[in-house]
Amino acid sequence: MDAFTKLTGIVGPVDRVNVDTDAIIPKQFLKRIERTGFGQFLFYEWRFDLEGNDIESFELNKPRYKGASVLVSRANFGCGSSREHAPWAILDYGFKCVIAPSFADIFYNNCFKNSILPIKLSEEQVEDIFQRTAANVGYKLNVNLENQTLTDDLGLHIDFQIDEHRRQFLLQGLDDIGLTLQHEAEITAFEQKRDSGVIV
Repeated sequence: MDAFTKLTGIVGPVDRVNVDTDAIIPKQFLKRIERTGFGQFLFYEWRFDLEGNDIESFELNKPRYKGASVLVSRANFGCGSSREHAPWAILDYGFKCVIAPSFADIFYNNCFKNSILPIKLSEEQVEDIFQRTAANVGYKLNVNLENQTLTDDLGLHIDFQIDEHRRQFLLQGLDDIGLTLQHEAEITAFEQKRDSGVIV
């Protein structure tokens, strides 16, 4: 898993509440067996019409948001089913940070296991970011996980909170397997002792 320390990226808005995982990655695209390749289907039914053409009114289809790596949305982002394909699709599309007032618990937890930083801010702070994004083409945020700040070049400075254990997971690029493998030598020694009959 890739480490996350700092990111400067264009902000892409999805101005909706209760964005569920079926909207993030519709069920018909869950047949892939790899974690990659889901980005092309992100928000599929909002991005494309029935003929597969771009829906120009959808925010992320607008040229000004091309290459965005910071996603900002409204409350209860990632609700619905527990599919881990949702963060896979978000990351594969290019988003490395998601900002919202609140997240569904399972989606929130899955983000940390997939190198995505989910940041919870107040409704007022999120609204400010939406306004700044709308008013400035190519608007970028500087995300610093080391000192837990969000800044821009227009005077914005927000301190955000995150559980220290989860912060360290992202800073070190660790998922649950990676954390276990930090103790590989001790595990191997234990298994060797058990095989030799020292440990019953």
